[in-house]
Amino acid sequence: MRDILSDLEASPHLSDPDPVRRAQIQMKTPLPKRFYKVASVAPVDGRYAVQLDGKPVRTPGRALLSLPSEQAALLVVGEFDAQEKVIDPMTMPVLRLVNTAIDGVATDPQAVLEDVLRFASSDLLCYRAEAPEGLVERQNAHWDPVIDWAQSELSARFNLAEGVVHVPQPRESLAMLGAHLARRVEPMRMAALHVMTTLTGSALLALAVEAGALDGEAAWMAAHVDEDWQIEHWGQDAEAFARRAQRKRDFLAAVALLGMLDA
Repeated sequence: MRDILSDLEASPHLSDPDPVRRAQIQMKTPLPKRFYKVASVAPVDGRYAVQLDGKPVRTPGRALLSLPSEQAALLVVGEFDAQEKVIDPMTMPVLRLVNTAIDGVATDPQAVLEDVLRFASSDLLCYRAEAPEGLVERQNAHWDPVIDWAQSELSARFNLAEGVVHVPQPRESLAMLGAHLARRVEPMRMAALHVMTTLTGSALLALAVEAGALDGEAAWMAAHVDEDWQIEHWGQDAEAFARRAQRKRDFLAAVALLGMLDA
């Protein structure tokens, strides 16, 4: 089998963080052709490996691409099935997330946990607008239930502030959040939580989704209250729309993977 997949993460197709710029690069760089007929899942040592034409797929780091549940592995299989004449890694967000979890997060889950905690210490939901009234009400409607959930379910109380001046959060609350995250250091779970956190700017939204207190669409909407308010009043350009669509695809992929890890 042609050894293409191991190079996908490091390929020039992923050489720019801006999805619009990546698309421009892709137009100039030929994508690898689809070389397999069948993508499938096979049990291996208590996990579920993804195979192409019966041969195991490996990560860019040469590790076996295996997941903790069959349903999670089928998400990756679905992405391989969706490829037509070429393999486009930008349309395979679950595969990219799984590769990151196996090759990166697994080597140092504590560092990823600490990064999520850093977001929590200045969480998006804690910084409220002073005006206009409509935006204030919209923030309260989307964000207050998550703040209340964190206090009731995680025993973590968060201070709110108006404007963008940093407000310190109680050490006890961050410690409770850290203890909660420490029980979730399985690499794919932590990778999914980290992606959700960084794409929304809110660890609380990510944890609420994981707990089933919020669905993915509601969390994405909550994360974009301010942006949507601006769009309603000033409009949106095409490049911003493309960037947001790419980020949402990655976010919902992480939500889907998270939901299937224990399936």
